[in-house]
Amino acid sequence: MSAVPLARLAAGRVLVVGDVMLDRYWFGDVNRISPEAPVPVVHVQRTEDRLGGAANVARNVAALGAQAGLLCVVGADEPGERIIELLQESRVNAHLERDIDLPTTIKLRVLSRQQQLLRVDFEKWPAHEVLLAGLARFEALLPAHDIVLFSDYAKGGLTHVTKMIAAARTAGKTVLIDPKGDDWERYRGATLITPNRAELRDVVGQWKSEDDLLARVTELRASLELEALLLTRSEEGMTLFTDAGVMHESAVAREVYDVSGAGDTVIATLAAMLGAGLPLTEAVGIANRAAGIVVGKLGTATVDYTELFPDMSASGHGGVPGYPS
Repeated sequence: MSAVPLARLAAGRVLVVGDVMLDRYWFGDVNRISPEAPVPVVHVQRTEDRLGGAANVARNVAALGAQAGLLCVVGADEPGERIIELLQESRVNAHLERDIDLPTTIKLRVLSRQQQLLRVDFEKWPAHEVLLAGLARFEALLPAHDIVLFSDYAKGGLTHVTKMIAAARTAGKTVLIDPKGDDWERYRGATLITPNRAELRDVVGQWKSEDDLLARVTELRASLELEALLLTRSEEGMTLFTDAGVMHESAVAREVYDVSGAGDTVIATLAAMLGAGLPLTEAVGIANRAAGIVVGKLGTATVDYTELFPDMSASGHGGVPGYPS
């Protein structure tokens, strides 16, 4: 598989829309059990903040060298400010709606010796008025982007996703969906949807064979007017379903360390490659390779250009400003 010149990736303009969150990690040692309850006592020695949800998707797009915009809602609080800082560091163009009554979504993970002991979630749905403002801003941003990527984490940020998809398709944009829940009618008309096995099973039921899977996916695509469906299958790789047929990519992971955020990397890589003008089948192969790299990292992480195309010479960077050569 040939490398894609960074200059081509830099010309691609991807708008990510969806639910964002701050992933907080507390790392420490466990040397005793609490006298108050039979639970481990963690002596926290290091903390780390990372972008989560749609923000992690946008960060992945930018890490590959493409232009990444992010439309989302955050609270007017410290975690919201931290997300803004991290987006700036990641070279993501942030288009944020601020909700003064919304606590920014946080996923707090406590780890010891690289093992997760506990996750605590803080979340609340954004206000209706803020979401309507986001819809108006989305329509204004459309002309400046080639690919639109909806990252749904069921936190309320995509309440108006059906209207957004219709507007994007009317404008001739390629629309990618990372779905959540079993109501996929709201994604009608998208170019490509990327469920994992559990997500697809919730919608079409349990398939008994590959032929049964094909029949169920074909019916689903026809009913929702989806051009393509990419099923991510963990250790089994991924399978692309289109009118041209079925294409399967075997998993390429060398070592599976943490699968959290792997779906973000897959769809972000697809968006970046499609924005660079690659055909879908070639983009899927590259996204599969990116997934194999990111699952070897802890937590929500990215795959950058040099990891994905290690044989590309420094001259292949194309002199793109801001990209480390």
